[in-house]
Amino acid sequence: MDATAAAKPVRRSIGVSQTARTVLTVAGIVGLIYICWLLRHVLLLGILAVFLAVALSAPVNFLQTRARMPRALAILTVYALLGAAMVGVGLLVLPPLIDEFTALLRAVPGYVRQLQDSGLIEHWDNEYGIVSQLEGQAKHLPSVVGGALNELETITVAAIERIVELIAILAIAFVLLLDAPRLLGFLYREVAPDEQAARRIARETSSAVGGYVAGVFAVAALAGIVSYLVMTILGIPYAVPLAVQMAFFAILPLVGSTIGAVAIAAVAAFQGVEIVVIWGVFWLFYQQTETHVLGPLVYRKAVDMSPALVILSVMAGATLLGILGALLAIPATATIQILIREWWRSRTPVEPVAASAPEPSQA
Repeated sequence: MDATAAAKPVRRSIGVSQTARTVLTVAGIVGLIYICWLLRHVLLLGILAVFLAVALSAPVNFLQTRARMPRALAILTVYALLGAAMVGVGLLVLPPLIDEFTALLRAVPGYVRQLQDSGLIEHWDNEYGIVSQLEGQAKHLPSVVGGALNELETITVAAIERIVELIAILAIAFVLLLDAPRLLGFLYREVAPDEQAARRIARETSSAVGGYVAGVFAVAALAGIVSYLVMTILGIPYAVPLAVQMAFFAILPLVGSTIGAVAIAAVAAFQGVEIVVIWGVFWLFYQQTETHVLGPLVYRKAVDMSPALVILSVMAGATLLGILGALLAIPATATIQILIREWWRSRTPVEPVAASAPEPSQA
């Protein structure tokens, strides 16, 4: 009886300690999630820096091994090449872009007059009073302009913040690229239970992210160039700025190029219905080519993902983080897919194939 009575407080204390540990663990997880939510902007910058570092690891390693450059010099060389490419594209595109954008702004009043003389607009005005509503809104234009001028300071501050964030991302990516061999070596030795599997994960992830970035920018550049050539042939004005916006939107997976094509169709509508029809037919053909040829070339070979998974990942990323989430969704999903594949491979080891017995000789 005494031994049984003494065992009851011991079991009770053990149950209380386990409950306390569970409560503390849950509270710690909730607190960590809350801290991550408070620091979500900083964490997002870190994710972008990691993404940039992984994307640039291949050219940096190439320069370090083939050109025998010090790693820091190889990273700076890649940065310089990227900056030179951006400056070159800017010098090539910016002058005609400014000229044609200025001409577009000057042509807007003429487009408005064409709309006013349109029978469709006249019908809508008779039905809904569009012109009177626009005239009523025009009376408030001075106050709107004043408010827009007041917002100029906010826009300037936001632009400076984006520049500072870009510098921070480049700096963090530089440090990550510089310390990548040491960090990966530490992870291979200390963290991963299987060094060969860890190296395989790192190699496949780097290849997927680098291939995705190169493929997306190649597809976007091709969309801009092809759009410019077709607009020039069809005589659609402002081909340079429209081609630039096409290339910009084409970076967005799945739907970006369609948004750019709609903007071009809106400008082509002022050149005649037949121009819009020709542009629409061309774009349907190009979109089918991009969907069934270029898209699989990028997503299947670079990241090894099915089209359905690509669509779901882009939708999820856009829901969580907007445009930035849509851009990062595919490489993030590819990384998760690589980890799951490696985990499954570790759980199902390949059994050695037994040597087949020799067949009995036939008499």
